Amino acid sequence: MRSMFFLLLLQCWGGGLSLYAQALYPEQLRCEFADNPLGVDTDHPVFSWTFRSRGRNTRQLAYEIKLATDSADFSKGPDWNTGKVLSGNNTGVIYNGKALRSFTRYYWKVKVYDQQGKPSSWSRTAWFETAALDPDDWKGSWISDGSVAPEKEADFYKEQPAPLFRKQFSIGKRITAARLYITGLGFYEPYINGKKISPEMLAPGWTSFDKTVLYRSHDITALLTQGVNVAGVMLGNGWYNPLPMRMWGARNLRNALVTGQPCVKAMIRLQFADGTTAVMGTDTTWETAPGPVLRNNVYLGEHYDARAAPERWYGSGKVWSSAKKAVAVKGPAGRLTAQLQPGITVTKKLRPVTITEIKPGVFIADMGQNFAGVAHIRLRAPAGTRVVLRYGEALYKDGTLNVMTSVAGQVKSGNGGPGAPQVAWQEDVYTAAGNGEETWAPGFTFHGFRYVEITGWPGRPGKDDIEGWRMNAAVEETGRFTTSNPMFNKLAENIRWTFLSNLFSVQSDCPAREKFGYGGDMFCTANAFSYYFDMANFYRKVLQDHEDAQRPSGGITETAPYVGISDAGPDAQSGPLSFQIGFPYVIKQVYDFYGDRRIIARHYAALKKQAQFLTDSSKGHLYEKDLGDHESLDEKPVAFMASCFYYHHMLLMKEFAGILNEKEDERKYGSLADTIKAAIVDRFYNDATGRFDNGTQSAQFVGLWYGLVSGDSKQRAIAAMKQAVAEKKEHLSTGIFGTKMLFDVLRENDLNQLAYTIADQRDFPGWGAMIAGGATTLWETWKYSDNTYSQNHPMFGSVGEWFYRSLLGINAGAAGFRKIIIKPQPAGDLAFAEGSYASVAGVIKSGWNREGGRYRLKVTIPANTTAEIWITAKKNSMITEGGRPLKAENGIRVIRRTADYAVVATGSGEYQFETAGVQE
Repeated sequence: MRSMFFLLLLQCWGGGLSLYAQALYPEQLRCEFADNPLGVDTDHPVFSWTFRSRGRNTRQLAYEIKLATDSADFSKGPDWNTGKVLSGNNTGVIYNGKALRSFTRYYWKVKVYDQQGKPSSWSRTAWFETAALDPDDWKGSWISDGSVAPEKEADFYKEQPAPLFRKQFSIGKRITAARLYITGLGFYEPYINGKKISPEMLAPGWTSFDKTVLYRSHDITALLTQGVNVAGVMLGNGWYNPLPMRMWGARNLRNALVTGQPCVKAMIRLQFADGTTAVMGTDTTWETAPGPVLRNNVYLGEHYDARAAPERWYGSGKVWSSAKKAVAVKGPAGRLTAQLQPGITVTKKLRPVTITEIKPGVFIADMGQNFAGVAHIRLRAPAGTRVVLRYGEALYKDGTLNVMTSVAGQVKSGNGGPGAPQVAWQEDVYTAAGNGEETWAPGFTFHGFRYVEITGWPGRPGKDDIEGWRMNAAVEETGRFTTSNPMFNKLAENIRWTFLSNLFSVQSDCPAREKFGYGGDMFCTANAFSYYFDMANFYRKVLQDHEDAQRPSGGITETAPYVGISDAGPDAQSGPLSFQIGFPYVIKQVYDFYGDRRIIARHYAALKKQAQFLTDSSKGHLYEKDLGDHESLDEKPVAFMASCFYYHHMLLMKEFAGILNEKEDERKYGSLADTIKAAIVDRFYNDATGRFDNGTQSAQFVGLWYGLVSGDSKQRAIAAMKQAVAEKKEHLSTGIFGTKMLFDVLRENDLNQLAYTIADQRDFPGWGAMIAGGATTLWETWKYSDNTYSQNHPMFGSVGEWFYRSLLGINAGAAGFRKIIIKPQPAGDLAFAEGSYASVAGVIKSGWNREGGRYRLKVTIPANTTAEIWITAKKNSMITEGGRPLKAENGIRVIRRTADYAVVATGSGEYQFETAGVQE
């Protein structure tokens, strides 16, 4: 009996056991950095995989990929069979088989060969599905309800019901697959037979609509039935039909953005069991009528009248008495492009921690956390009951709502133009239908808030009657971090909430007041964002936004999409150097983090155009204008920083040209960079004092970050930097750029003790002061603001990069983390730090602790990578790995010993180092 039971177990588990017995097995197969993506419109998608591995020093010697349209049988003439390819690449593997077909699902799997040439079994089967690979594949027209924009600005603020559209159609035979390809501007919600087909909100992503319009592919097979079916769409204004409100009393977004009345373009593609297909596109046979969303704006909010909702307007067989035929319209000129950027969804639901009645009929719900999203309500009320929700980040001392830090565009004193509100606060309004229990959340807006003021509620709202729906792009979490310092742990969590609050198609500066994608903010935080979350497809979309917004002169705009802001730039429309740098710098981050060389090639022409514009605009290889170190507490070294950012552009161009093997360009940009550097040093560096420009913290950290001087001159510059910090009693005085560079400079020069002291300060200025002041997200300024500045702003989140790169010590030694540098720098009174980063190459773990003069470091290096590990140790101290002397360990090579570290080279695997006699 025991033998039979054992044999049965082997039969049931044998497949799994054989996988674990293999030294190397491919898993987490991804196409275009996504799991089984539905709707890919590139001719040559890129593949990647990670590994389940056994033992140490495992690596891939070769791989084999099979791709076919039949998931059950790859042997029947696969569309692509690479055969055995001698390559260690498990990322960035580009499809080069025969031409892919539109609207086709492809299945693929991988076999790998380990360092000894032993093959794995075939991986699980993954898939991707193509969308429209050619613009001509799109069927259907842009349609609208035929409305036109008001002639008078004030009329934009009156009720303009969001249009509904529907199409009834019959299916007479069995379908095997059905897809909806759809976009709608500004926003759209799609329905099939009365069911909203996707959790995604605020779709599509915001773009320059004259250049790019994003669409989604949806699998609607399970929602259709034989017989009559109904497709429905509700449209919102979004960024395509903004209000003419004067942001900051001056900027009308309608003058900068491509605008129009809400419109939709879609097609339903059916595949039948008999092998035939049918395609139905939007046209004038669709019906349209006004819907219950009476007003909607991304800043001011949404007004919804449940009484105005046509009963089951998306139901089959219903007569839609108020409907008329849709109108074909020209629509935006942008190229229809499949959206791979993660969509915006509700990622967390919060209940109020308190609900307080501050005066009769006025309630304040405290969600306990600042975040971005909307409120969801549940109520029973007589028909016509009007519930008003106002949002804010703070309360006044008397407990009333403070809306002033989240007012759109500083419209606070009637300066918003004709028809605009006196104060442009965030507000949603729901009018009840009176049909028993009703639930509602706005669908075409989002807010930044912690507190919700509720008026008009029938009775008293309870904690079960209102939820805060956190919304953000559904990026995958990749970073995990904790230490023995509770303030750092709280700060890491505040950074996480702040970052998520600002991932709404663009990486925004704040989720309430502006909502724009500023290049300078991206420059400062892209590295930190990329440790916290998988940003590959998010940033690929954002970078295209920047190229789409590029001015004819070649300049990159301050924000992308371009909203008309141009502060201290080289010409009337381009951004300042400190914000233009975001475009090439984020390209570098995508390359460094994900190893995607294509990102450089894709934007290289735009980068060259930008570089030429910057060169033509410079004076004596220097710049005079810029915003400087925004929110610095010292006088800003404006010209110095602007010139350094110009230098940085050319350094990046040299690097990009080298990666693309553009030798002539590499020489040209390298020579230009040398000339700019010499001009900067000649004008701005005093070698006698070691000071750059005005010698502030910002000036010193910028000069050191760019490596402008070396040798003894560098040591004098470091001494001047230390003096600038000491003058502020080890507090920072830097703005957004200097703060990012501060931690990089101190990490790279083994000065992490100073970095720790600065980061750990609990009083003003610093992150500790924010937390002591009750912050649950990061403030825009070091000093608390209750009137002007946002309390949910990511730019000072660059310290999150320090958590991963310095305290955990996880750094990329090669693009895509094919080589990993682990160099934790214990500092201050930290007893331990531990965490991980899920890189494109696999999960990297680092954790250390100090106790009783002993230092322990535990590291996990993923398969098919190598590592350089820096172990804190005195020069002659004994180091063990796994309890045995380091020199006896097979596969670990000691590279060198320094006064503070032992540096070893390893392959993949788990390692546990211990050092005695380490100073605490």
